[in-house]
Amino acid sequence: MNSQNSNRYAWYVIFILTLANISSFIDRQILSLLVKPIKRDLHLTDTEMSLLMGLSFAIFYTLFGMMIGRLADRKNRRNIIIVGISIWSVMTTLCAGIANYTQFFLVRMGVGVGESTLSPSAFSLIADIFPKNRLATAMSIFSMGVFLGSGLATLIGSGIVAKLPTEGMMTVPVFGEIYPWQMIFLYVGIPGLVIALLLFTITEPSRKNSLQVAGQTVKLSFSESFAIIFKHKKAYLLICFSTACQALINYGCNAWVPTFVSRTYGWEVPRAGAFFGLVVVISSILGVIFGGWYADKLTKEGKTDGRLRVGVLGGFLALISFYVPLLPKAEWALLAISIPVFGLAAPFGAATAAIQEIMPNQVRALASSIFLFILNIVGIGLGPFLVAFFTDFIFKDENMIRYSLVLLYLIGGGFGLLFSYLALKPYRMAVENK
Repeated sequence: MNSQNSNRYAWYVIFILTLANISSFIDRQILSLLVKPIKRDLHLTDTEMSLLMGLSFAIFYTLFGMMIGRLADRKNRRNIIIVGISIWSVMTTLCAGIANYTQFFLVRMGVGVGESTLSPSAFSLIADIFPKNRLATAMSIFSMGVFLGSGLATLIGSGIVAKLPTEGMMTVPVFGEIYPWQMIFLYVGIPGLVIALLLFTITEPSRKNSLQVAGQTVKLSFSESFAIIFKHKKAYLLICFSTACQALINYGCNAWVPTFVSRTYGWEVPRAGAFFGLVVVISSILGVIFGGWYADKLTKEGKTDGRLRVGVLGGFLALISFYVPLLPKAEWALLAISIPVFGLAAPFGAATAAIQEIMPNQVRALASSIFLFILNIVGIGLGPFLVAFFTDFIFKDENMIRYSLVLLYLIGGGFGLLFSYLALKPYRMAVENK
């Protein structure tokens, strides 16, 4: 395969993997538009709803993620992703048939199991098809799926929700009588199976930059893999926790901003979701493109910590955005939220590229899965929950949700900025001594 065709194929792989990432985030984000009808029909509190949006998914996503990461370092990564997409798409579709909270919680766990296969496998695979000087850009494009999926879920989902009946039941083949809001899980779950079929058009790449001794690739035990991953413990963990703090804000806002706009400014949730979704799509695309480009630019200029400098910028923009939920008009708040969305989107691809650079091939997927474990326990597990906890137990008034979001920005932005800054020096040392 000549250089030009190889380059085109690499970007084709990124395109397919990004579609998969978009699908996964649509599946997990769609609940944010359904808070009101789900709470009404299943008789839930904000905290119970937050567990559906966060912890039910995060528990199995993170636990299975490390097992999948270990598997992806040894087996065919493409096939692992295909199986995972099939699982999460079927489980999302099954949400249309749940009858109570317990069933809903268990099926969302199943979604988490399926989605745990994608990112560790994809990060490792991408690192094998792109050169180092374009890796941050490639990772950023893939990571765009995080933000596009979240934005498209609220943008497109709002239109679907607006057209569904607000009361009564609907009869659907196989599932029987279901609530109208359950139909949306059929709409977002089935397309994932098509993406799984598209993945058969790509091939598993050969593994590069493996750890070798005497010219032979080393097979590492689980304990040896962990020892290598934590060889540069300070740099690695600071990258993990700085990105996790930024994810805390992302997931918390994605879960609750449509509801915040509805409660605070009196907008209907579909209208709030559509406006918020449009802002997320535009701002996150700009942020991801900027973050990947800027990280690669700094790296080419010889700044070994260039990929992490983007994280410092992201943490700063998030921290200074604490005022956004306090703005007096919905339009102002939704437009102003573009600032932290841009800032939080920019570092993600660069951070994943930074981790890939300091890890040999045999542990890349496992290192990525531990990274995602920390990110998702903090981001998915705590982000939606903290907003609900502050609202239910600190302010004790669901109409005070704006102040819960202020605290989210202060906590996530403050610690994210601190950890990003502290990571710069140890990461420079890790790159120089890898």
